[in-house]
Amino acid sequence: MSRKAKITGIGSYLPAEIISNNELSKTLDTSDEWITTRSGIKQRHRAAEGEATSDIALQAAQAALSDAGITAQDIDLIIVSTTTPDLTFPATAALVQKKLGINHGAAFDVQAVCSGFVYGLSVASAMVETGQAQRVLLIGAETMTRLLDWEDRTTAVLFGDGGGAVVLEATEITTPDAPHIVGSYLRSDGNLTDLLYVDGGPSTTGTTGKLRMQGREVYRHAVGNIAEAIESLLQKHNLTVDDIDWFVPHQANKRIIDGVAKKIGLPVEKTVVTVQEHANTSAASIPLALHDLVKSGRVASGDVLMLEAMGGGLTWGANLVIWA
Repeated sequence: MSRKAKITGIGSYLPAEIISNNELSKTLDTSDEWITTRSGIKQRHRAAEGEATSDIALQAAQAALSDAGITAQDIDLIIVSTTTPDLTFPATAALVQKKLGINHGAAFDVQAVCSGFVYGLSVASAMVETGQAQRVLLIGAETMTRLLDWEDRTTAVLFGDGGGAVVLEATEITTPDAPHIVGSYLRSDGNLTDLLYVDGGPSTTGTTGKLRMQGREVYRHAVGNIAEAIESLLQKHNLTVDDIDWFVPHQANKRIIDGVAKKIGLPVEKTVVTVQEHANTSAASIPLALHDLVKSGRVASGDVLMLEAMGGGLTWGANLVIWA
């Protein structure tokens, strides 16, 4: 028998305000056709005034806990993957812990931008496997609209706010096809920081800064890097693309999603796409897409899921999951 982590609950939350492409065209030199053709995005959600990342995280967390049939008292570790924390410190995870009304266990943030959920799932499963946690609440939550330069049409149209969460619990498996987190593959290349970054921070400018991106270069690296991560992870576990039942990619851009699927030879009907509904929500996008798949009733116990993402850093990686 082997101690592993498995997903036992999932939840998500999107702020009430919806901004359509047509609304953006009123203030930017853009159009619904221009945005849709280049990204697949039709709308995005924006957090209300006074609604913080921790509030979004809390909503997603409570939904995941309910789905798992447990309470916050049963959790001994909270991890929040975010690049838009409420405060420089303390960690947003600590604020979520407070809002859940608990004071036991541990709480910390993971910062890998759009790859945050992939990195967080790797850390969370490792904490369970090594006996440092029994039940983990992993949350991806973002208020990306607060980092945007609303006069820059190349970035302002691409991002939105939202959150998603999963509960991971320890399980003893006796066969390799039992539901669990099979493994992860993580990479980064700090030499590529200038391709996607925020031009501010507490130790440099003393400001939050705005998001900046070299879109063509990001696309060029994304398809190749993500495909490499997926292929490496499959090879490590003696699997092939044919073994994947569901491909749940980071919802950044439909052209990137389609490009990766084509490069690794994955049928389009196995790919989960929700970017049209909420745009790029950074670390929240994978759990949002995963929850959409679960709610649709298409995923079954024992299905093999491949999760992947690439974000600023550049960071990228993938997770292999057998669904419970």
